[in-house]
Amino acid sequence: MAKTYWISVYHKINDEHALGEYGKLAAPAIVAGGGRMLARGLAAHAYEKGIKQRVVIIEFDSMEKAVATHDSPGYQAALKVLGNAVERDMRFVEGLA
Repeated sequence: MAKTYWISVYHKINDEHALGEYGKLAAPAIVAGGGRMLARGLAAHAYEKGIKQRVVIIEFDSMEKAVATHDSPGYQAALKVLGNAVERDMRFVEGLA
């Protein structure tokens, strides 16, 4: 079974405080779902049309676990706290092996 990578790119942060409060709820929900934080922060380098924005990469053992974590009550509560504090896009990508 291929691992799954939850990738979030933050295009704009409107409310740092709300983002911090979201993180307090989101991190435990993600860990409880089996997620492992691989990277979090501003891109160190950006090439081609890349932009130095905040990026988060989380690894899961399967797509099912990633989706279940996103849809879990704990993570959904974190999203309510986040509200419109950020503009981001999120993708779940299966690994090659």
